Amino acid sequence: MQAIQAGQTMATNPVGLPVAHEQSHGPEKKFRAGAVSATVWKNDRQRATGETFSYHTISLERSYKDQTGNWKSASSLRLQDLPKAALVINEAYRYLTLNGVAAEEVVVE
Repeated sequence: MQAIQAGQTMATNPVGLPVAHEQSHGPEKKFRAGAVSATVWKNDRQRATGETFSYHTISLERSYKDQTGNWKSASSLRLQDLPKAALVINEAYRYLTLNGVAAEEVVVE
């Protein structure tokens, strides 16, 4: 069994046996419209067979200040956030497709 490096997690199948290694990098790209942002992440994964591949994920969040003035983030959106969310998601999609990521392999274990 291989050692897990910093930033990696060990995935397991339903019976708890290791099946793959996964590593996340820092954000690849971030798109912001007001308080709403979409962040593109690149992930490297290694199957139990040793085959490695990369795939991207997108996280969506809204920033706000709490009652004490500290910045926080939430995954819930308000009605007025939806047009901004659509904009940043579209920009993330555009970024990925223009950079040849549209044909990524679907992750199936």
